[in-house]
Amino acid sequence: MEVSEDIKAAKDVIQAFLKAKKAVRMYPENNPIYKKTIDDTFSRFSDLFSYRDELNLKIRQNEIFFDAEQVYANTEKEDNLALFFFKDGLRELTFMKGLSQPEMEEFVKIIALDFDREAVDDDIVTLLWEKDFHNIKYVADDAFLVEDEDFEKTAINQVKGKAPEPDEILKAYAAAFESEDVKGISIVNLTDKDLQVLVKEMEKDTQDKTGKIYQILLEMLSQAESVPEYEDVLGLLRDVFSYSFKQKNLKIAVDIMQQTKALAENPVFSDTIKRQMNLLLASVNSEESIKSLGEMFDSDAALDEQVVSEYTGFLNRTSIPPFISLLGELESIHGRKIIINILIHLGKHDIQAVAKGLQDNRWFVVRNIIYILRHIGDKKAVEYLLATAKHTDERVRKEAIKTLGELKNPLALQTLRDCLDDADPSIRKIAVKALGSIGSETAKRIILEKASGKAFRDKDFDEKRDFYEVLAQWNHADVIDFLIGTLKKRTLFGKAKVDENKACAAYCLGLMGSKDSLTVLSKLGDSKNKLLREAVNTAIKKIEHV
Repeated sequence: MEVSEDIKAAKDVIQAFLKAKKAVRMYPENNPIYKKTIDDTFSRFSDLFSYRDELNLKIRQNEIFFDAEQVYANTEKEDNLALFFFKDGLRELTFMKGLSQPEMEEFVKIIALDFDREAVDDDIVTLLWEKDFHNIKYVADDAFLVEDEDFEKTAINQVKGKAPEPDEILKAYAAAFESEDVKGISIVNLTDKDLQVLVKEMEKDTQDKTGKIYQILLEMLSQAESVPEYEDVLGLLRDVFSYSFKQKNLKIAVDIMQQTKALAENPVFSDTIKRQMNLLLASVNSEESIKSLGEMFDSDAALDEQVVSEYTGFLNRTSIPPFISLLGELESIHGRKIIINILIHLGKHDIQAVAKGLQDNRWFVVRNIIYILRHIGDKKAVEYLLATAKHTDERVRKEAIKTLGELKNPLALQTLRDCLDDADPSIRKIAVKALGSIGSETAKRIILEKASGKAFRDKDFDEKRDFYEVLAQWNHADVIDFLIGTLKKRTLFGKAKVDENKACAAYCLGLMGSKDSLTVLSKLGDSKNKLLREAVNTAIKKIEHV
């Protein structure tokens, strides 16, 4: 198959998605047009998978690429499939050869949602995660992961830091250049005329001189011969140090911190000077310094990751509370991502300080803190997270339950068990997946207990299938016995619901590849119930090919 034909097939799939997206919005599932559109879309995949094992799409803001070739482009904001994926954080989509029509249809239903107009609490990445598709994989940008855009409208506007008066800084600047010999220098007051001249000279030169001024002041400090001189220069150093954080140039601020650290570690200087330099460095952790950087982080200007990393290296755990406070005030995703990465780094040394952010009354701050604790990965965080599984906001509960599962701490088992009884089915689905993530014997017993209960029979089919799908990871005798027992169950009442359970059990046995179940499955291969019949025959094919 020529590459050009591959590209054409990829374009056909995307065009089919665009058509299906509209059909799903316009017609109910039992409408012939709806059914035909889904069938046509799946046929595109069938054609493609007849000679390829997967379809990998790279997402850009207004373009989609396949094998480095552009297969979709749209610069408009409306009905832009690339932008639809990109703005929610998706950067890559892969459809694999085992893709089934029901799986593809569920994907189409997700992309057909109007996230701007409909009451949809979650983003597309979260919905894809909840579906846990076996043959649809995705890569998402973590920056999006952390937050919805809704709260940006209500976030508090960043307090603008008042620019410092230039008088004292310019005094040092003028004094430093009055003589080539620094040793004999003295601090003098400048006249208004001197200041005006210096200001005009600085305006002619757009290059920032803050770092150079600071270097000169450090030299002046080392040459100070009296207490008044020492105190005057030290005061100017503090002013320039503070000023550097308000210039919206993190590189300059980092350079100044590095100069300060070098002096503090230089054995030539006195302990008194070293102590003052260390006090200056410690001030980077203050609320004032961190807030002054908020506007810089919130701007559209790109920040060098290396510079941000170097800045983070000067911080300690005392900066955690100010950063949590700032996290609730920033408006841009880019800015929040920087703060979150900083808190992940700092939180590894003090998860208790990070966990205090869980008490914030803003739901989006709480969800971000849960995300941070999940990425820190310390199991001790579970004891702080348990209460968030009962948070009033559903989005927080989902993030908390997901995190409890990934941290794999047995302390979370009882809380996750309680979540299986939540009134919201989407919460119950996430809870059973979280128990599956823990993967312990106790987690297995909790799921088996729920699946065996009388109330379980009346749950929706999709939810029941999620339970059974998680059970498939335990290829144990007790699980197989439970599944086979489900297949053998007979009833006079509620037969349709019981057949749903049997279909789920067959699906689970197929995933496990249980050859011991073939005899029981074959007896149900011609069931009058279509759902059960299809599930059984699919399971038999999978087991026979293991």
